[in-house]
Amino acid sequence: MKLIRAIAIATLSFLGITSLIGAVPLILEPSGRLLSMPLSLLEHSPFQSFLIPGIILLTANCMLSFWGLALMLRKTRRYERWIALQGCVLAGWITVQIAMIRTVIWAHYVYLGVAAVLILCAWLLRKHEAEPANGIANIARG
Repeated sequence: MKLIRAIAIATLSFLGITSLIGAVPLILEPSGRLLSMPLSLLEHSPFQSFLIPGIILLTANCMLSFWGLALMLRKTRRYERWIALQGCVLAGWITVQIAMIRTVIWAHYVYLGVAAVLILCAWLLRKHEAEPANGIANIARG
């Protein structure tokens, strides 16, 4: 389970850092200029600038991933649920983003993969936590 924990830690860290790197320029310069993103990407969305998407990105993918990471490192009870939640939030974020900008780029595949890894890690960690640590108990159960 150490490997699964290490993968989850690395994945949450990657997501948190890259979301911060993406969100801050959108918030500081809502025109998208700092990231060379034209406002025309938002033409099929309810947004007039990248400010609100930047705030949502910062909250939903940066702060939530760092929160899940902190809970995991402190081994807070049921931390794996936060990891699964982050995976689901990320998958939702990417799905909505694709629908709004009406195009798919390579980064969407990467982050959908990140979401899948988070959900899988959470499931494996939860499964491991649910199993008795005592091998004799496992034998007795069948």
